[in-house]
Amino acid sequence: MAKPNYSFAKRQRDLAKEQKKEEKLQRKKQTAEEAALNPEGEVATEDDVDAIEAPKDQAPDA
Repeated sequence: MAKPNYSFAKRQRDLAKEQKKEEKLQRKKQTAEEAALNPEGEVATEDDVDAIEAPKDQAPDA
């Protein structure tokens, strides 16, 4: 019967841990960039974007 290769299993765990750490770092970086673009902390909706791009007609000042 074959013996378990503990060093291989440990290496695989370490690689998985490292990959998970990288993904978490990327998520944090993306969240920080989104927060920098939207400093109020609000999530821009589609209606907000439309309102910014095409302002509604307003009555002239009397």
